[in-house]
Amino acid sequence: MKNTTLLIMAAGIGSRFRGGIKQLEPVGLNDEIIMDYSIHDAIAAGFNKIIFVIRKDIESDFRERIGNRIESVCKNIGVEIAYAFQDLSSIPTGHTVPSGRTKPWGTGQAVLAAKELIDTPFAVINADDYYGKEAFRQLHDWLILDHADNAIAMSGFILKNTLSDNGGVTRGVCKVTEGHTHIIDVVETSNIVKTVENGMVGAEANGVRLDPESYVSMNFWGFPAKEGCAPVFLTVLESGFKAFFERAVPANPQKAEYLLPTLIGGLLRDAKCTVKVLETKDKWFGVTYKEDKAAVVESFKKLIADGVYREELYSDL
Repeated sequence: MKNTTLLIMAAGIGSRFRGGIKQLEPVGLNDEIIMDYSIHDAIAAGFNKIIFVIRKDIESDFRERIGNRIESVCKNIGVEIAYAFQDLSSIPTGHTVPSGRTKPWGTGQAVLAAKELIDTPFAVINADDYYGKEAFRQLHDWLILDHADNAIAMSGFILKNTLSDNGGVTRGVCKVTEGHTHIIDVVETSNIVKTVENGMVGAEANGVRLDPESYVSMNFWGFPAKEGCAPVFLTVLESGFKAFFERAVPANPQKAEYLLPTLIGGLLRDAKCTVKVLETKDKWFGVTYKEDKAAVVESFKKLIADGVYREELYSDL
């Protein structure tokens, strides 16, 4: 079986962990955070390397709060842990950081930060989203098969299963082929709010209705690689980052972001990649808003009561 890597984008975590940082809010019976469940599910699915993408200024606190504990768990089961660091100044040669810019460069740069550590098929996730066991199993099983260099897979969630009761969210809304097997396009869409009409859940963004049964990206992507080679997508990602600095940054130097859904959407429109949809019916959990936490805690209690997870989370690995 091929080795496979899970890359967790966690550079958005704040530097004062005890100040209410959403990615580190305890949600499990033993103060587990959402990231714990993703790591558990990834290892159970067969991933054997985990890369945390963080910022250098939070490394010490991150290791104290999460990293050292996860390393201890993984050491006994043969899973490698590595760290990569996303830095505002890590930009293409010949360019400079715009004066006054403090906003990170986005998820595309987060993946590039780990480029030298990735030499297997790999998956990418957000640190603060709960994806469910099915999504990890499906994506891992896709990654260990042989694929064309320009093939990509995406865990496709149903829009209505990814909405918050407490405000708008951002999702990559997808157009799919007639058989729902592949994505035709993906558009990063912000301020998607949940609506309820006649007992039916709907969604709209800035007053425009969306199909609640649409597939959406939750930044759970899979990228293949041939045995002993780095994934070709990393080269594409690096080239795209240079183009981003030539076009997008001059137009919006303070806020332009290099986002995976935007890049992949462009590749699809130019017929430079294919994206397989791996549909999951699992319900997304996340603490987008402070008010979301209570519902997330109750959801994990139910999953434990239903036997999906043990009270001692990692005891079954």
